[in-house]
Amino acid sequence: MKIRRSLIAVLLILTGIGAFAQTKHGKTSAFKSYRGLVMAGYQGWFNAPGDGAGRGWNHYLSHGKFEPGSTNIDVWPDVSEYKKTYKSPFKLADGSDAYLYSSYDASSTETHFKWMQQYGVDGVFVQRFISDVQKPASRNHNDLVLGNALKYSEKYHRAISVMYDLSGMRAGGDSLLIKDWKHLVDSLKLTNRGSKQTWLYHRGKPLVAVWGVGFNDKRRYGLAEAERIIDFLKNDPVYGGCTVLLGVPTFWRDYGSDTEKDQHLHDLLRKVDIVHPWFVGRFNEGTYPKFATRIADDIDWCNANKVEYVPTIFPGFSWHNMNPRAPQNQILRNRGKFYWKQVNGAIKAGAGMLYVAMFDEVDEGTAILKSSKNPPVGLSSFVTVEDDIPNDYYLYLTGYAAKVLRKELPMRDSVPPPVKK
Repeated sequence: MKIRRSLIAVLLILTGIGAFAQTKHGKTSAFKSYRGLVMAGYQGWFNAPGDGAGRGWNHYLSHGKFEPGSTNIDVWPDVSEYKKTYKSPFKLADGSDAYLYSSYDASSTETHFKWMQQYGVDGVFVQRFISDVQKPASRNHNDLVLGNALKYSEKYHRAISVMYDLSGMRAGGDSLLIKDWKHLVDSLKLTNRGSKQTWLYHRGKPLVAVWGVGFNDKRRYGLAEAERIIDFLKNDPVYGGCTVLLGVPTFWRDYGSDTEKDQHLHDLLRKVDIVHPWFVGRFNEGTYPKFATRIADDIDWCNANKVEYVPTIFPGFSWHNMNPRAPQNQILRNRGKFYWKQVNGAIKAGAGMLYVAMFDEVDEGTAILKSSKNPPVGLSSFVTVEDDIPNDYYLYLTGYAAKVLRKELPMRDSVPPPVKK
């Protein structure tokens, strides 16, 4: 009898521990599923002198310099609606100073989330590079940006999640991600902010994205690190219990040109919940129609293996200032026609959710935020939207795509015209 009572006591203790562990994540969210949503990537990595971060012109500069003839960005953001901006070394055509925003400034984050609400962009995945979380200044910046994003996602009722980018991670670096996730859950209460919290849930659990698995570009980590990360996020009794989205190469299904030839990749994909291939730079408007069949075949594989699928869409691509040998406007936007062709193709192929690259990546010219039609002139040149297209057009198209995805508006083959103001 004493042994039985002891066993019962042990079971009760273990049950109590299990119950306590579940309190790390709230039971539900205002956003219960990724399905029916159009989410964008959110870099949030820009700094300016005087913003308080002490990082100077971070991510605006090229090879340590930020001056005419030396910058990493191909799109100059329109900062006319930002509460605080920072004078740059660049000049406009009339000789006046050109200004930029800092992601470290909370008012910049609020402006972005206000736009998301205004135009119907459902939310964002805040990008978090493992190579950054090891450095105190970088981690401080990323923590502050993520904290502000959480605050304004709640104010403007937008879905939010984090996307860990493994780029730059070393072998064994999975321990860094695991440590960082614990840090974020404990310090920012990411997934435990009440029943109406805005953290994106899926399949009844908080969603976490992990990007950069299976690429054959000589990364110093491999599938072993990815598997340990997946197992932790899904199964850890305290910080796990998450739904996992895995970011993989374009040709993941057939081990194509950008994918490592390790059959274990598919085993990992069967462990996760959502497969997310990266498409930026893989096609242009002319070559996309043939590519769209790949999306349909990807979805068939996912359906057969009981995982879900989210394709990438992007408005265009240009990284000439970062890589001068590349042509500017390398993948033309063509007045939104290229972007809309992808929206059509993905939804018709059966995609139930979409990922936009990116909300704010002016570096590679994929940003959907408002861009300047009057950028600086001189030694550096910048991509602008066409004269007859408003600079908020890609925010508008993204919100329109979300309504089409949810069948609130009918699908249309031609790109929706800009709204006349």
